[in-house]
Amino acid sequence: MLKFMKNKILIPLLIIGGLAAFFSFKYSGKSVRSSDEKRIIVQETVMKTIQTGHFSPKELNDTFSARVFHKFVSQLDYDKLFFTLEDMNKLNAYEFKIDDEIKSNSIEFFDSIDAIYTRRTAAAEKYYTEILKTPFTFNGNEEIHLNPDKDQYATESELSDRWKLFLKYRVLVTYEGLKTDQEKKKENKDSVNAKFKTDAEMEAEAREDTRKFYDRVFKRMHKIKDDQVFTMYMNAIALNEDPHTEYFPPVEKKDFDVMMSGSFFGIGAQLKQDFETNKILITNIVTGSPSWKQGDLKAGDEIQKVAQGAKTPVDIQGYDIDDVVKLIRGDKGTEVRLTVKKADGSVRIIPIIRDVVSLEETFAKSAIIKTKDGPVGYIYLPEFYADFNHTSGRNCSTDVAAEVKKLKAEGVTGIILDLRNNGGGSLGDVVDMAGIFVGKGPVVQVKGSHSAPSVLRAQPTDDAPLYTGPLAIMVNENSASASEILAAALQDYKRAVIVGEMTYGKGTVQKMVDLDQMIDPMTRMQLANDSSGSEGGSIGSVKLTMEKFYRINGGSTQLKGVTPDITIPDRLDSYDDEDLGERHNRAALAWDEIPAAQYKPTNSIANIKQLEKASESRIKDNPTFTLIQENSEFMKKKADENTSSLNEAKFKADQDEINATSKKMDELQKKATTLDITNIQADLSRINADSTSINKNKEWTKAVSKDIYISETVNIINDMSKTDRKVGMKGKKEETTY
Repeated sequence: MLKFMKNKILIPLLIIGGLAAFFSFKYSGKSVRSSDEKRIIVQETVMKTIQTGHFSPKELNDTFSARVFHKFVSQLDYDKLFFTLEDMNKLNAYEFKIDDEIKSNSIEFFDSIDAIYTRRTAAAEKYYTEILKTPFTFNGNEEIHLNPDKDQYATESELSDRWKLFLKYRVLVTYEGLKTDQEKKKENKDSVNAKFKTDAEMEAEAREDTRKFYDRVFKRMHKIKDDQVFTMYMNAIALNEDPHTEYFPPVEKKDFDVMMSGSFFGIGAQLKQDFETNKILITNIVTGSPSWKQGDLKAGDEIQKVAQGAKTPVDIQGYDIDDVVKLIRGDKGTEVRLTVKKADGSVRIIPIIRDVVSLEETFAKSAIIKTKDGPVGYIYLPEFYADFNHTSGRNCSTDVAAEVKKLKAEGVTGIILDLRNNGGGSLGDVVDMAGIFVGKGPVVQVKGSHSAPSVLRAQPTDDAPLYTGPLAIMVNENSASASEILAAALQDYKRAVIVGEMTYGKGTVQKMVDLDQMIDPMTRMQLANDSSGSEGGSIGSVKLTMEKFYRINGGSTQLKGVTPDITIPDRLDSYDDEDLGERHNRAALAWDEIPAAQYKPTNSIANIKQLEKASESRIKDNPTFTLIQENSEFMKKKADENTSSLNEAKFKADQDEINATSKKMDELQKKATTLDITNIQADLSRINADSTSINKNKEWTKAVSKDIYISETVNIINDMSKTDRKVGMKGKKEETTY
């Protein structure tokens, strides 16, 4: 099952085996000898597949062309350090012609920009080697824009100066890191006889580290083949359709699951490489994994350096994701230290001990939170899992139903279902899980571009819900796909209070399309005969968006996601992160609506306004949440300014301010009152089976007990239960509320 949240595939969905029957792409009978001829075939096949099978294909016009043009230029030169103003004046002639090239089976633009990029790469290599030979001083008033969109392209005569400013910033960052590390060593009691470096020595070391870094970057750039650059071009076209439609060349098609999930065995962190900035970002933390147990690594973190224990860290900026994998992987029991930039702008070193990632930890689990108003049930669901290969395998809907039964037997006053950071999974289980709380009825609508909506319905055995008491669903910006379907359905039924942050907004469905099946047999044979590689002439695949999900009230979950009934400010809300939320992507499919399905709200939540008002009052009086809000405003201001001083004193003051706020927030959360967590009686024999299970349980309950978001959700449940009857008593059959 895919772990990469933004690309989670919900199944079963649309069978596309017959798609090739609708069209077969034919070409001239001549042999496909040149690379350009094969690329033209790839381009035409990709575009016809998209135009024929995509849910809402973009019209091939000047707007389409301009977006592809700017996306590809940005992919190649995000920081505007390679292309000159003169280069762009030449390339701008193609800005509105890419659509015409696609229609006429031409790749002239690609050939032109590839040739210029190759030439400029060689020139840039000379810039950095010369500039880094001379020491920098950091006592002036220079500033650098951290958002290249605000910069114009430099002329050829100005490009060297731009590189100098950029390299000075990189050296300053490294230099300040070295000084900070040395200050910490000086505070150590064992440092009396230690030898410390002068500022000049550390500046020289920072320049040398930066030179080595760019040596690696350019060495890697020299290894990039034209075919890899062409893949980037095809993805500039494909990702212009929507954020989830992508082209995969044959070599990537073979290992699709690993490439998409970025699963790094040993620490349980799942990563992706940003197409434009080349940053390595955390997308998810596997529940129960070493990263999860350590606790500091979070989705949205940017990895900057990787160190093997106490050894000198390797700056991985500019590395390919496959090379980062090699650095992070290691033997069980060894330590890897990740230097990461957090969402709030602070930089931290996170030590993680490599270990086996247990699948068991991804399953639903529950606990009881004791309060003065009675016990509250808590269910954690990290993903909507299902075993599609074995009829007797585990699935999340059955497991959640079992947890609900156990909590009812304990006489809980309400239940919390935690879907934070849950990127989705099995569609069938979403539908069944909704039935646990609403009984028989529609849950979600699915619609293709050329088909009428189909309504998927929950059909529990006795038609009645298993549980009708107070219910809260926790979500955040990383709750996507299946999580959004469940939260939306329970919100539409007025069955649960949705608590947290606006969800991701992924309401689309993708399937892999084998492009080799889209071309006629003769062309496939020619490609195979003319290919000297190991792929046998294969042209790859396209992950294609083919359907959309709609709520039972008719609105789509696409783009807008699910707006919580009660908002709890999140640390990730410190500024608009383009990698969190579909709404931040210009290529995202639009929100729309279709007729509502026929359903009857349960109206279980009668006092939502009062619940919201009470929660807002508590959050306002909570110093941790107050600091989160202050940090949000501070970081938004920094993001809007988007500049950095190259004066050492000013630079350090800015970094100290960011780190101080982050440290204060951590300290407040550590001091927060912990929740009283106990295990369910029915689980004790399993938990106490061995020392490993006991330790895992201790780690999990400790994490739950210190979570301020769970704490506030418990307060909401208590507010709900005060106006409702106690539920789930043993031997008492509950009645449906509709």
